Amino acid sequence: MAEPTPDGHHVVIKGRKWRATDPDLPGDVAELLRKELMSARRAVGQALKTQDRQAERSARDRVQAAKIALGERGTPWWEQSPDEREARWQPLVKELRAAQP
Repeated sequence: MAEPTPDGHHVVIKGRKWRATDPDLPGDVAELLRKELMSARRAVGQALKTQDRQAERSARDRVQAAKIALGERGTPWWEQSPDEREARWQPLVKELRAAQP
């Protein structure tokens, strides 16, 4: 189970500290981005199994984009204004929603 740090900026999982997801993400946005992150991680695993370097690079890029949109990488979300925070996740969310059937 993840234990938040007192400032809420990080979580501790199995003794290791990780940056927390931006708590101000709208619920539907956070859910969409987590689904993309999990899909991208599965794609990394599949690419590694098949030793497809191009697919692996593409999947790792998707992981990076999702982590940035979630606020887990890049400029810390607590150092960003509300407009900067929205600008961080908005492009990927638009792309993902446009790709949905």
